[in-house]
Amino acid sequence: MTDHDDRSRLARDAARVLARLRAERPRVHCLTNFVAMQLTANLLLAAGAVPSMTMDAREMPAFVETSRALLVNLGMLDPWREAAIPVAIEAAHGLGRPWVLDPVKVDRAPARRAFARRLLERAPAVLRCNAAEAEMLEPGPGIVTAVTGAADRISGGGRAIELAGGTMLMDRVTAMGCAASALVAACLAVEPDPFLATVSGLLVMKVAGAIAAESAAGPGSFVPLFLDAVHGLDAATLQRRAELA
Repeated sequence: MTDHDDRSRLARDAARVLARLRAERPRVHCLTNFVAMQLTANLLLAAGAVPSMTMDAREMPAFVETSRALLVNLGMLDPWREAAIPVAIEAAHGLGRPWVLDPVKVDRAPARRAFARRLLERAPAVLRCNAAEAEMLEPGPGIVTAVTGAADRISGGGRAIELAGGTMLMDRVTAMGCAASALVAACLAVEPDPFLATVSGLLVMKVAGAIAAESAAGPGSFVPLFLDAVHGLDAATLQRRAELA
């Protein structure tokens, strides 16, 4: 099979993951920051998932049990969320729920970086971060790593791929990366292969972003157009506009 065949098959598989996400409407529990909450929740709903976001440690076992995947986002880390995160991860491990780590700003905060390194020892299915954050961390070989930016680089399990496309407008909207991590978690809820789930979630972000940018006047009009593009994205468009390398 040629590289082109591999990429075409991966795009088709990603379209099937999106279809399952919409059909199954999985619950995803998001331990995320206040700045990212609204966009994260709206993106998950637009894609077909159902978000929850409580950060009370006492409620973590119940919310993780009734969810099919977990997002752990370290942005704006406070003592309450720092206490809730280990409880949520312990519940996820006990229940066999996959989880995603988004180590926001660990390149700038040593205490947060140390916390993220401890969390990596708990083996998240996916680490989603930017290049500066990735330089500070050393994920284990069993963790799929997605370093996102103008091009997204995804690697793990002996596989690697780069996603192009998207739009620079995504850099002008806060919490797009945080929301992308949540969408990857949603894909993990319906797809057991973390590499494919990660490609699927980030490919939806890239294609929907490119579609929204065609009509957006700027970042203010981009966000609602982006959510509409995610909601209306079909398999044929996802496969046709996928830019995989």
